[in-house]
Amino acid sequence: MQKFHIKRGDTVVVIAGAHKGKQGKVLELLSEKQRARVEGVALIKRHLKKSQEHPQGTIAEREGSIHVSNLKLLARWEQSKAAKKETTQS
Repeated sequence: MQKFHIKRGDTVVVIAGAHKGKQGKVLELLSEKQRARVEGVALIKRHLKKSQEHPQGTIAEREGSIHVSNLKLLARWEQSKAAKKETTQS
């Protein structure tokens, strides 16, 4: 089992990549691929076949995964942002 700097339920910020700056709650950790699913970030569209629930079929949006190296805890991100602001004012 891999150990990560984040865990399920943490609020994180994306610090790199196409979704940089977005925030969300960690829904799931995929340890074998070192990736995480974050609520509201990296949404992908999934086409669903016709069924009793969806008689016409549908296009559902769900969260894709993001590599954990591109995520940072919100609290640590705010601390680093405050520290940078403090050093530039001196």
